[in-house]
Amino acid sequence: MFKQLIPIALIAVCTPALAAEPMVVQVKRLSLDTALKIAQGSIAACREKGIQIGVTVVDRDGTVQVTLRDTIAAPITVPISEQKARTAVNFNAATSAMKDRANSPIGRIDGLVMSAGGVPILVGGSALAGGVGVSGAPAGETDEECALAGVAKVQEDLDLAM
Repeated sequence: MFKQLIPIALIAVCTPALAAEPMVVQVKRLSLDTALKIAQGSIAACREKGIQIGVTVVDRDGTVQVTLRDTIAAPITVPISEQKARTAVNFNAATSAMKDRANSPIGRIDGLVMSAGGVPILVGGSALAGGVGVSGAPAGETDEECALAGVAKVQEDLDLAM
């Protein structure tokens, strides 16, 4: 009889822990309009500096929502901006913070770019909503400035949406 009670006792002990886990997780996503505003804000910021860029906004999973290439930006700016955005989302960090890892095994994974120009899009300062990547400026730091300017166009509205 004692052997029969052991499984019942284990179930009783484990059930509360399992019940505490939600069966469904709600995820906030950027709307298309918000992603487009970020991309347009990034292009506008770089145009003010006289620079033509490519910009990509991805959702929290790294799936492209918006890609824009300014009129005379080089075609290569599109795939680089996408890779920067995807890298920022995967590591939840600005790609400029990862430049020391660029020559490491993780930095050599196809599809990742660990040079400045990619930033995560955060809601409420911590909830990852997506990422934006910019490519085309003479320096990655300028790419990052333009990406941050694009996010700044919607940051207050994003924080209020939390």
